[in-house]
Amino acid sequence: MKSSFLFGLLMLVSAIGVSGQERYLRFSDDASQDAGFLAFRNKLASAAESKDARFIYSIVDPQIRNGFGDRNGIAWFKRDWKLERTNSEFWPKFLTVIKNGGSFQGDGDKKMDQFVAPYVYANWPEDLDSFEYFAIFGSDVNLRKSPDINGEILGKLSYSIVRVQEEELPKSGRSGNPGWKRIRTLSGTEGFVKEEFVRSSVDYRAGFEKKRGRWVMTFFLAGD
Repeated sequence: MKSSFLFGLLMLVSAIGVSGQERYLRFSDDASQDAGFLAFRNKLASAAESKDARFIYSIVDPQIRNGFGDRNGIAWFKRDWKLERTNSEFWPKFLTVIKNGGSFQGDGDKKMDQFVAPYVYANWPEDLDSFEYFAIFGSDVNLRKSPDINGEILGKLSYSIVRVQEEELPKSGRSGNPGWKRIRTLSGTEGFVKEEFVRSSVDYRAGFEKKRGRWVMTFFLAGD
């Protein structure tokens, strides 16, 4: 009986220790492993910065996946994003995706023929629920006591994996001080972070594939 109790206590302590360990998803980018893809991505970023709709349309695969319903294909892509408009939401979302790393994820001898971005999606740990956990999107991000740019700084976070406490966000965080996320680190520290520094792995991401010697975008979507 005594040994069983001690074993159970040991397991409980072990479980608590594991749940309190910090985990990180650090920035990574494999693009430099293929000079051709790197040149393509640089040109793509430049086109997105100048809001060159014609160039973007030219690299969109005819069967591009736009989501998880039946709105796939380049016609729906054009209809949904309306790139001819300089205020299209596509431009900032897309630039955030392609300027934040990624990895090659093809199979076998075609391993270098597929690239997915950003790194948060490409390298998300398989054992963590992508709707329950989020990544701090940057280094030395201020963790504040209140959702205010002048709030007391509790510490700094770099690429930490955290939970977002949406249900506990005070009213001031929604209206008086929009743009903040209340988070809890895996070790239990709570505070507020500007929302642009908190990224879900199922936020917008893009996939690129080399087809007949030419890189094209095969998906740009969010959700699961």
